[in-house]
Amino acid sequence: MAFHDGLRAHLATGTTHVAHAWAITRGDGVVLGFTDHDRDLEFQNIRFRADSGLSALALQQGTGLAVDNSEAIGALSDAAIREGDIDAGRYDGAEVRCWLVNWQAVDQHQLIFRGTIGEIRRAGGAFTAELRGLAEALNQPTGRVYQKPCGAVLGDAACGFDLSAPGYAVEVPVISVVGARVTVEALPDHEPDWFTRGRLSVLGGAAMGLSGTIKRDVTDGGVRNFDLWQSIRAPLAPGDLIRIEAGCDKRMDTCRYKFNNLLNFRGFPDIPGEDWLKAVPSTAGQSTGGSRR
Repeated sequence: MAFHDGLRAHLATGTTHVAHAWAITRGDGVVLGFTDHDRDLEFQNIRFRADSGLSALALQQGTGLAVDNSEAIGALSDAAIREGDIDAGRYDGAEVRCWLVNWQAVDQHQLIFRGTIGEIRRAGGAFTAELRGLAEALNQPTGRVYQKPCGAVLGDAACGFDLSAPGYAVEVPVISVVGARVTVEALPDHEPDWFTRGRLSVLGGAAMGLSGTIKRDVTDGGVRNFDLWQSIRAPLAPGDLIRIEAGCDKRMDTCRYKFNNLLNFRGFPDIPGEDWLKAVPSTAGQSTGGSRR
């Protein structure tokens, strides 16, 4: 990416008026802007606030494959980054962009960092967030694992199944929430256990945008209970609208009969097991493990 000509000329003068501005884009689409200048700045349709109490340490960047990183430090406040949103995981993996900008002519700005938020530490009403550069992705394992179960995630590009198809997702209001158990009205059109291993997404209320994985799908009289592996990390109240999606146990039969999606199955159901790997040649014509007498 070429350096902005106007900003380059401004830096060459030796007397500069530059500041840093960075934007955080959360997984739910909310964009927050911050700057270390003493007044607000605005460009790219983002307002960068000066009163957020947020600052960043020097960026460490290199030309090799080492991970570029930095840290963002700030105070928790209702106006900017709230403690409840951090607890709810809304900033987990959020995208971060940082610009160097001429605050006297904000059209002169240059992107100098792009990455994601990693570990967040909190103490004494403040937080420190690790910023991970784009090279962080090179540390992640890639490739396929040869195993019997499917390696795709239901509904992703590898799976190719459309969860908006009739019968595979339902939107209903919450009746009650006790710990990690969410109760809704009875769903007679869906078989027992239909949603086990599926996803529960919150569409309204204080927990909107959050989701959890369904551990158990239990029908109990006139209601349906969904036990999550982990409770939703924000208040979920009766009346909040949720979306429940069908679950997949990664077996070939499930892919064939429940989703009619066998052509996209990403497992290896005929891979030999450990017993086959331990087999030895035999002249007896049988390999039953019994005596050869």
